Amino acid sequence: MKALNALDCLDGELSIVITDDDQIASLNHQYLNRQGPTNVIAFAMQEGPFTQVAPHLLGDVIISIDTAYKEAQDAGITLHQRFTELLIHGILHLFGYDHEQSYQQEQLMDEKSKSLLNILI
Repeated sequence: MKALNALDCLDGELSIVITDDDQIASLNHQYLNRQGPTNVIAFAMQEGPFTQVAPHLLGDVIISIDTAYKEAQDAGITLHQRFTELLIHGILHLFGYDHEQSYQQEQLMDEKSKSLLNILI
């Protein structure tokens, strides 16, 4: 509950999908028109015309365990740590944070991510 309160959300539900590079590459292409695998994709349910259908449903976070493992090795950290970072990253996207909009948004998202990691670790 403490971590969700850090996001100004008292109650929320999300699904977490752990998949491989092939599946996330397919989703990346189908929904984002991007080629190849990525580490995490988030599909927010609090955007668009049907947000009132399930107001506590935040959305889906999909993580490629293959890419997470490679990134953990490259960074010299555990898979658990990298997975946690990616999960937080995806959750922040569900709350509207978008590092691709501007450098300022990227910095804001990075600060919030570090704050949440400190709460969880």
